[in-house]
Amino acid sequence: MQLHPQDNVVVLTRTVAAGERVCVGGVTVMIERALALGHKLAACDIPAGAPILKYGVSIGSAAVPIPAGAHVHTHNLRSNYLPTYLHATQQRYFEEHP
Repeated sequence: MQLHPQDNVVVLTRTVAAGERVCVGGVTVMIERALALGHKLAACDIPAGAPILKYGVSIGSAAVPIPAGAHVHTHNLRSNYLPTYLHATQQRYFEEHP
């Protein structure tokens, strides 16, 4: 299921077995290993460094080139998360080291 028209990943709506063939973006691909409901597959080829778009927003960047139909997860996705808060000890460090 594609959650937003700009997404370059699709989300599995069911568990798929290793070796099963599924259609992703009009192309039939073979799933290399069993994947559970909710996991992401690349809807198209995604170059290394490109944003991974889900819900129409970036959820990270491709750490390596990701071919269409490949599982998109922590092994090939780099988080671009920037914390919006600091732990008290971090805050003191930045106050002492401007």
